[in-house]
Amino acid sequence: MARTGGRPRQIEPADIVRVGRELGLRNLSLNAVAARLGVSSAALYRHVDGRWGLERLVGESLLAELDLRDDLSDGPVPHLLSIALQLRAFMLRHPGLTGYVQTLFPRGEGGRRLLATAAESLTRRGYSTEAGIVLSAAVASVVIGYTATEETQRERAEELDAQRRGVEQALLADARLGAAHRALPTITPDEYVRMWLGAAIHGFVEAAPPGRPLHEIRAALLTAGEGQ
Repeated sequence: MARTGGRPRQIEPADIVRVGRELGLRNLSLNAVAARLGVSSAALYRHVDGRWGLERLVGESLLAELDLRDDLSDGPVPHLLSIALQLRAFMLRHPGLTGYVQTLFPRGEGGRRLLATAAESLTRRGYSTEAGIVLSAAVASVVIGYTATEETQRERAEELDAQRRGVEQALLADARLGAAHRALPTITPDEYVRMWLGAAIHGFVEAAPPGRPLHEIRAALLTAGEGQ
């Protein structure tokens, strides 16, 4: 262990959080944090319970900074779409956070606060607390999954762009698809996400309108699409 003045260097949880955030969740490890702090990885175990504890300490510090704006004039669909887009933007600003919340949520106080806030925002729109939790979790699962795909694409952006150009050229040259592909409008990534999430959220709210009991919501979701 590194020593300062003949004594082992003393570290605090705040030091681990600071260095962990500098590294980012994507590059987070006990060894990397310990090296930055000039201590052995064993020294971290006085403050965190292994890799899971380290992830939780850093991940929850990030989630504590996420304040979801709530326009009370919005109905359920525009409200949930706004929340989803805010969550997506925040996760993309913090690489690795998507994987953190996707693996297990909520892990700590930051996650529980967000879940409670999301549920409370829906109770103000006529939902019971339990229905609000279910609906918020469903929307969060969709946006987290999509954002995880976006993160992967961003990591491979240069390689992916070259492949995308090849796919585009092949589509345009295809006798079955070329004409239709040329007629498609140009849509930005943000527009595409907004459309895709909006459609999913509209479907959720159709199955789970304000005031519907949770058991009826469950039944509606289980039978969605039947008889169509």
